Amino acid sequence: MDNPTRDLFTPDNGDEAAPIDQHASHAYLGYAVSTVKARALPEIADGLKPVQRRILFAMADTPGGAQGYSKCARYVGEVLGKYHPHGDSSTYEAMVHLAQPFSMRYPLIDGQGNFGSRDGDAAAAYRYTEAKLSRYAELLLSELGEGTVDFQKNYDGKFDEPALLPARLPFGLLNGSFGIPVGFSTRIPSHNLKEVAAAAAHVIKHARAKLEDVLEILPGPDFPGGGQVISPPEEIRQAYETGRGSLVLKARYEKESLARGQWRIVIKELPHGVSVKQVMEEIEALANPKPGLGKKEVSQEQKRLKQFILDQVESARDESDRKSKLRLVIEPRSSRQDPDEMMAALMVHTSLETRYAVNLTWLGLDGLPETKGLLDILREWGEFRVQTVRRRTKFRLDKVQERHEIVMGRLLAYVKIDEIIKLIRASEDQAEAKLNLQKRFKFTERQSQDIVDLRLGQLTKLDGIKLNEERKELENQRKSLKDILGDEKELRKLVVQELAEDAKKYGDERRTLIKPAERAQVERTVVEEPITVILSQKGWIRARTGHGLDASQLSFKDGDSLLMTLECKTTDPVIVLAASGKSFTVDAAEIPSGRGDGAPMNTLVNSSSDDIVWIASGDPKAKLLMNSSAGLGFVCSLGDLVTKTRQGKDFMKVEEGARAQKPCRIDAGLSYVAALSSDARLLLFPLDEVPERPNGGVGVQLLALPEGESLASVALSDAKSLVVSGIKRKNRAVETLEAKALAEHVGKRAQRGRLADVGFRPDRLGE
Repeated sequence: MDNPTRDLFTPDNGDEAAPIDQHASHAYLGYAVSTVKARALPEIADGLKPVQRRILFAMADTPGGAQGYSKCARYVGEVLGKYHPHGDSSTYEAMVHLAQPFSMRYPLIDGQGNFGSRDGDAAAAYRYTEAKLSRYAELLLSELGEGTVDFQKNYDGKFDEPALLPARLPFGLLNGSFGIPVGFSTRIPSHNLKEVAAAAAHVIKHARAKLEDVLEILPGPDFPGGGQVISPPEEIRQAYETGRGSLVLKARYEKESLARGQWRIVIKELPHGVSVKQVMEEIEALANPKPGLGKKEVSQEQKRLKQFILDQVESARDESDRKSKLRLVIEPRSSRQDPDEMMAALMVHTSLETRYAVNLTWLGLDGLPETKGLLDILREWGEFRVQTVRRRTKFRLDKVQERHEIVMGRLLAYVKIDEIIKLIRASEDQAEAKLNLQKRFKFTERQSQDIVDLRLGQLTKLDGIKLNEERKELENQRKSLKDILGDEKELRKLVVQELAEDAKKYGDERRTLIKPAERAQVERTVVEEPITVILSQKGWIRARTGHGLDASQLSFKDGDSLLMTLECKTTDPVIVLAASGKSFTVDAAEIPSGRGDGAPMNTLVNSSSDDIVWIASGDPKAKLLMNSSAGLGFVCSLGDLVTKTRQGKDFMKVEEGARAQKPCRIDAGLSYVAALSSDARLLLFPLDEVPERPNGGVGVQLLALPEGESLASVALSDAKSLVVSGIKRKNRAVETLEAKALAEHVGKRAQRGRLADVGFRPDRLGE
């Protein structure tokens, strides 16, 4: 198998009978290949998907399609009938997309009528709208008839269609693309024409071009609606180097001053893909929250956000019109507010600031899908463009030579006109006349045919002068074209020159500002005071002012009881560990206070309410011994568990059926790990045998466990004494093992341990 990847994309279409599973496999593979290669991924050569290419070709091939407006229904019918045997609605949607100035940085179709809006409004039916090719479509279609690309038969073999369009610029980068075929996805941002042309020219001129040099020319995306990219340069570079990344976009706004010291915020540019309608709905959802799915009332976080937004924003309204295509006005609650603070609050909680996932996946020149970095994209497109110009030059040279042959024949005929007339008059028919001309005057087949078809009036004295001038011009053109074809440097120089000319003719200024900035954050003023956080067995959490709380005075819901308390301050972050191994971080000030039962933990973090095993706060450098009921564990720092979102992070990988358990703080002087199994076996081993995993993970085996047994408890010890507790005759019993007794249990990590002989069945270690 020479190319296993290509074989993977070549389904078996044999007619022989096959088992149903094999047939289904081949059938699905064929479908998958179809979605990848014939629907969803753009070609790196012209940046188009098949349906887009067919729409543009059909419009160019339709009489009058490039000049005046025609009904879109006409073009949709042409595309479906000749080239694209799919649904009319999907074809029309693709056509509408090519005409939308808020979707395409450089629209390829000029639409007349209702072509939708960025708020998600649908376009009018194709019987109402009209369209023609835009000026930018010339860059894709102008060289189509010059032998630049291959043509292929359409689906029924009756018509020819281009396999690619001879793009004069890398349109895949200019207008971007989005698609989700089977097993792949792509999301390519749009870019500025002048910058892309200059970057492509740089890569064509310099075979060893570096990404840093290209990014100086092409610093990042340029979206149709403007906005601002605030990602740091290293994130932008990483996205363009690997072909995958994430960029942070935010809206651009200005403060409008009004009478008597009043002011308002006017947003004129939104992040790509965000609409005014969407932002207004998000603000409304913050001001009037609704309970989540399966909840009876709104969460504490929703209540807090509601009050916060109502304190900041008086109203938001859409003032967009024909003159101001995008104008979102936000009125503050008070003119004494800080405009930037109000906008920071809105950006944190709405799509005014959002992330744009970059995925530069294409069909390469080899026909295979691949995620490519910017440098590889420009190099591959440069190869395509150089080959296209080479084919165009060869086509033009052939045309020049054909015309030169005709002109030379006419010049000879001009000199020998009397003899030629006599010879033709003496011939029986045209065929004999052509043959006689070839024998007598050595004319070629093409020259003799032209002379036979020639009108005598075209051989006047004036025409003779014109023919001689044309001959000189054709010879100069032939020499120039041959020089280009014979010298690769000259060919590339021509490509670069044409890129510069196109950039000057079609280019415009950048719309999207690229300026690194910090992501919006909302800071709340919190009075620093001591509090005690109370967590119940069923995951209800609350806070009481002060320390030294008497736990015996606490009340809980029926069937619930105290799990643990935590003394901290209102300004501290509280780290939460779930039995699933996920960690979360909650601001202590957000924990509900008062004499009630508090609130379920899942109103503060995205975790089930009865899944919390531990909460903590303190020095982020403090060391912990993480452990699970499966007997696995590792060492980390308290700060390693900190998270930035309500979603938390999967810190400790816990296998199915096991649970993360309360971590142990590692204090100075405690150099041994004591592990107790559910069948009362105890093992002590050196702490330094447990690795440190700051990024979390599965951990290593602390104690060997037979099937059906689990790790009951873990503690840190100095090997001189260890407190053990358990059940003895239905009561709790406590025993302290001294150094001599503990020595019998000392061993290596992951051993089985020995039974703890304490006169009762132990189930817990430590105080």
